[in-house]
Amino acid sequence: MHREYHKWFSPHLQRDMELLIFGHAGIRVLVFPTRCGRFYDYENFGLVEASRDWIESGWLQFYCVDSVDQESLYCNWCRREDRIKRHGSFENYVIREVLPLSEYKNPGTLLIAHGCSLGAYHAVNIALRHPHLFGKVLALSGRYDLTVTSADFRDLFDGHVDESIYLHMPLMYLPNVTEKQYLRTLRRLKITLVVGKLDPFLASNQQLSKVLNQKRIPNVLHVWSGRAHKPVHWTKMIKLYLG
Repeated sequence: MHREYHKWFSPHLQRDMELLIFGHAGIRVLVFPTRCGRFYDYENFGLVEASRDWIESGWLQFYCVDSVDQESLYCNWCRREDRIKRHGSFENYVIREVLPLSEYKNPGTLLIAHGCSLGAYHAVNIALRHPHLFGKVLALSGRYDLTVTSADFRDLFDGHVDESIYLHMPLMYLPNVTEKQYLRTLRRLKITLVVGKLDPFLASNQQLSKVLNQKRIPNVLHVWSGRAHKPVHWTKMIKLYLG
């Protein structure tokens, strides 16, 4: 299996960032790690191995990025305004640095946004905000409004909502989208949501699917038995929904 390690100083984040690429050709899959996760977690969780046949056949190529969650969404000592600002810088890093690398290495191919848990939020949010860049989304066990407390998962902005936060919460901004060209572009996306029946984020997935349906954005919601919020479940999910 082709595997590449990359590291460079990001001008958007003003720090070194690392990523792993798996595969030599095929549909590009942009992979976001779980909460405060690392670029190597997708491999360590066994998800790369589960995709080996697709990767070695040249069907899929994975770009596994690092996170800055501990500097942004989960930076508890940061001001709330600075949390979302840092998150925005991370998005710019992905859009303006990682995606151009992927296009250079594998031009003109379909791009899928993908992630598990908080990575699913990242995948959905970036695709909805930049739908012209993506063709599909596969989001596993995610929540799509980080200002809502769900069981043990707290409101990440401590009751504060401003315009910047609003514009990064899919369940906040998507219901209010009315611009026709933007909606036409969103409707080219194919979104797959997967969540466990006992997952605290079930309601978030149901709400997102409902809003997507209202906006006529193609989507499918799969509800699994149990909580289904661990790598052992995600490995089975990608085999069913990613290839």
